[in-house]
Amino acid sequence: MLEKKVKMMPLGDVSIQDDFWKEYMELVRKHVIPYQWEALNDRIEGAEPSYCMQNFRVAAKMEEGSFQGMVFQDSDAYKWLEAVAYSLMWHPDETLEATADQAIDIISAAQQPDGYLDTYYILNGLEKRFTNLMDHHELYCLGHMVEGAVAYYKATGKRKFLDTAIGYVNCVYDNIGNAPGKKPGYPGHEVAEMALAALYEVTKDPKHLELAKYFIDQRGQAPLYFAREREQNKNDFFWKDSYFQDQYYQAGKPVRLQDRAEGHAVRAVYLYTGMAEVASASEDMELFEACQRIWNNIVEKQMYVTGAIGSSQYGEAFTFDYDLPNDTVYAETCAAIGLIFFARRMFEITRDSRYADVMERCLYNGVISGMSLDGKKFFYVNPLEAVPEASEKDFYKKHVKVERQKWFGCACCPPNVARLLSSIGGYAYEYNEKEFFMNLFIGGSMHAVLDGKENQFRVETEYPWNGHVKILVENEADTAFTYAVRVPGWCRGYSLKLNGEAVKCPVENGYLLMERCWKNGDEIVFSMEMPVELVAANPRVREDIGKVAVMRGPVVYCLEEADNQDQLQELYLSENPEFAVKYEKDLLKGVVTLTTEGKRLSEEAWDEKTLYKPYTGRKFVPQTLKFIPYYAWTNRTVGEMLVWVRI
Repeated sequence: MLEKKVKMMPLGDVSIQDDFWKEYMELVRKHVIPYQWEALNDRIEGAEPSYCMQNFRVAAKMEEGSFQGMVFQDSDAYKWLEAVAYSLMWHPDETLEATADQAIDIISAAQQPDGYLDTYYILNGLEKRFTNLMDHHELYCLGHMVEGAVAYYKATGKRKFLDTAIGYVNCVYDNIGNAPGKKPGYPGHEVAEMALAALYEVTKDPKHLELAKYFIDQRGQAPLYFAREREQNKNDFFWKDSYFQDQYYQAGKPVRLQDRAEGHAVRAVYLYTGMAEVASASEDMELFEACQRIWNNIVEKQMYVTGAIGSSQYGEAFTFDYDLPNDTVYAETCAAIGLIFFARRMFEITRDSRYADVMERCLYNGVISGMSLDGKKFFYVNPLEAVPEASEKDFYKKHVKVERQKWFGCACCPPNVARLLSSIGGYAYEYNEKEFFMNLFIGGSMHAVLDGKENQFRVETEYPWNGHVKILVENEADTAFTYAVRVPGWCRGYSLKLNGEAVKCPVENGYLLMERCWKNGDEIVFSMEMPVELVAANPRVREDIGKVAVMRGPVVYCLEEADNQDQLQELYLSENPEFAVKYEKDLLKGVVTLTTEGKRLSEEAWDEKTLYKPYTGRKFVPQTLKFIPYYAWTNRTVGEMLVWVRI
């Protein structure tokens, strides 16, 4: 059975008090969300203009003007509203809600009589709508509108945004499909598929799930709709000379025949998330098996050690198995977030910890690296090796920035980070009537009705800096349920105590299952050993031969020029290094650093006039190496950075 076995904790029932994640959530609430509202209204000095809310005001005839910005500019407002909704769920804020309501009023005022709402075509000619589904993002914007509207309805109970979104969904339903008079198209940039599944959970309107399923089933069917659309409307095909062709859009063949991740990485994982949602809602085993095949291909052959995906700047895309360059990498922040979306849906269907392992890897590395520690600057691209001069002067590395940017003309990543971090409690804890799952080790308190009774859990931990987790159960009446604790894939040893006594319990799909009648005051202590580990890559990953990455717990570490001088490629780790582990509370908002004795390849026998000479062996000089968490790099000074170190 493919029905979801667990569901996210309502964010209002999760109070995050964790030192690590509370800092991020408050940063998003207090700084990122207000900052992004200013950016959406073009009020950030020195930042690229967004034009987002301006386009809505012009489309609503509130002011004069023309469409400006990217064709998908509307979606930035929708993602911002989704982040606002999640924030309101755990921290009510009348002022923020009023600002969101004003934004919704402007957006809704732009809606057309038949429900259509995309400012690009409202301002450039409605007669052209639905003529370039391949590239013009109408259905992508629809998807983000729906996600934001569903979240805002759940947060506030207000229907205006939800009804606006439903109106646009109904317009699309009336115009796109296999029925006579409709266009048999589907999104060029996926996200509507998973959004419509979320809408169906709220409305129970069968046509919402039907539309999601149609988009998935129609994709890649012959004759290919995108080819027909290009021919009929004389649309350009930017990827006609590429190796992926229509697989850039994951549309070169039916999704059930796909067995590996291909094309634009963000589009891909958004599609796969929607496929998992629809497979679950419709009990479609064939579709779910395609999800499993593609998942395995990603994590076994196409995922960086940081959880990042999408190795090529060309097409922001997957390339081929084991192609994971570190210095020309793309690794878009949105792609890591999309992989988390995919992972959560797969976990909810299977309750298998391997999906939660990837969620954790992405969160602590590939996602939060995309935002500066003050929440004011962002990465689009997340390299694993960076040299400032190369980024400045090498055309093929110019996309690799060594300093985060205030904003982007294509600003999908900042609001994506905000909406994910605002909803992190729901990823950490999921449940059903008889089971409570701890997916991520995040401290705070959670409230859940289990076996028909009220239960409260208090979690104390300093994760990810140590592996000690204490859980206190508080309930009004004894309650029978299973408390499930994930044993991370990185964890080699652990202990489990219940009320001070060591206990053993079954492990199923990577979760410790503690089934009992729980009493008020019961205490669980789960302690994971957290040594420093050297991680090797499969030898087929050419760029990482002879190198290792350094990890401790879920955190990937890196060398930074600020601590180790430049020319980081000259540094070597010892074969069996011993690390000093130190928590530095005043460094990078408080991090554990790792220090070891290594060595540097000597330049003593070289001069500036010699580029090559006969090899006569190598000389080294000793050097202390200091590693910081990868997510925190370039928050001090601009300089070189390296994840994979020679050994």
